[in-house]
Amino acid sequence: MGQFIVNFSNWIWDTPMLVLLMGGGLLLFLYSGFLPFKHLGHAIRLVRGKFDDEKMPGQISSTQALSAAIAATVGLGNISGVAIAINMGGPGAIFWMWMSAFVGMATKYFSCTLAIMFRGKDTNGEVQGGPMYVIEEGMGKKWKPLSILFSVAGVLGLLSIFQANQLTAVFRSVMINDNTQILGYISSFTETFNSLFGTVLDSGETIKWILGISMMLIVAIVILGGIKRIALVASKLVPFMVALYFITVIIIMIQYIGDVPEMLKLIVMDAFTGDSVMGGAVGAVIIIGARRAAFSNEAGIGTAPMVHGASKNNEPVREGLIAMLGPFIDTIIVCTLTALVILLTGVWETTENDGVRLTLSAFEMALPGLGKYLLMLAVLVFALSTMFTYSYYGHKCFIYLFGPKKANYYNYFYLLTIVAGAVASLEVVVSFIDGMYAVMAIPTMISTIYLAPKVKTATIDYFKRMKAENKY
Repeated sequence: MGQFIVNFSNWIWDTPMLVLLMGGGLLLFLYSGFLPFKHLGHAIRLVRGKFDDEKMPGQISSTQALSAAIAATVGLGNISGVAIAINMGGPGAIFWMWMSAFVGMATKYFSCTLAIMFRGKDTNGEVQGGPMYVIEEGMGKKWKPLSILFSVAGVLGLLSIFQANQLTAVFRSVMINDNTQILGYISSFTETFNSLFGTVLDSGETIKWILGISMMLIVAIVILGGIKRIALVASKLVPFMVALYFITVIIIMIQYIGDVPEMLKLIVMDAFTGDSVMGGAVGAVIIIGARRAAFSNEAGIGTAPMVHGASKNNEPVREGLIAMLGPFIDTIIVCTLTALVILLTGVWETTENDGVRLTLSAFEMALPGLGKYLLMLAVLVFALSTMFTYSYYGHKCFIYLFGPKKANYYNYFYLLTIVAGAVASLEVVVSFIDGMYAVMAIPTMISTIYLAPKVKTATIDYFKRMKAENKY
């Protein structure tokens, strides 16, 4: 079963997803008239909350929506995903992550504008947003099978099994593997457990189960409080953690400041040679970069429109402008910083570690004795904040399929899969999530491109009004 998941993920992320996400995003980027570059300053002013109105329909503010969306994207995709990209495709994969981010800004602008433009209501009358409602309200009932496809893939693909897996890996590496006292306690516990229940667990498996159950309990405290509690926690945790991570990485980069231009040159050159992948295949580097960028910033996947669709905003274009900051912050800034740390320290060439353990090696080399603890703190906060927001995304997909009265069943299912993610293998976990992301992208990109002319008309009208009112 595991190999089938890996094969399916590799197949669907070959040419189909590259054309759909990169090609579709480039089409939207050009169609918008390079809007992400032209109106970036206005978007930054909007996120300060100047135009927020608590009386508008919705559940959270636009700033909280961005914080929740970034909580889901600025996380292990930036720490572990970047390491996986470099490990699989070399430095050149980062260049294609950048390209994906720029076109992703346009994709997110269009998709999140549509999330406000075509909001729906659940059976309780609560205002809801997301690709499934955009498809049904904007394209018509005959397109509902696409909404169902998106929601089914969302219920499965928006589980936090990757976050649980990588948080378990880093916690074991930093806090447990070299601590003989803790290992002794776990060994004794494992022997007692095996004798009582007739199982054959080893100490490594016991650690995974303990960490998985602990994460499940922490996440339960937040997600059972709904989107308002999720958004509140995310808006407090994410800015602090991004700032701490940013400062830590800058300190590391200062140590290697003379090598930064060379590393940036290596990223660009390797993107067009494919020297770091088998056979020198440039196409493979592009696919790896696009695949990891999609996991990192989620542009075109359809997750961010679900949370932005819940914001208290009656200006669709304004919400889209705020939302497009997500890929810029996530990939252009945070992913680049992580990549530079890995490349500057040289660990990508000297160790066989993968995922978060590769980033951990880089931090420990640059800041001996301290780096691994700072990264562990970042991974802990990023992973948990992502788990909180993913539960909301999956919850909304479940509500669309089965109605709000059965919504709590999803929460319990979601919490149990955290434990499953902690004990599963990294390759299967990554491939499963990648595969479901690809399926989610199909209805999201079809609806976004189909309804793009409506966004273009609204964009022209919005900026015309803003300039007339001297608000631009």
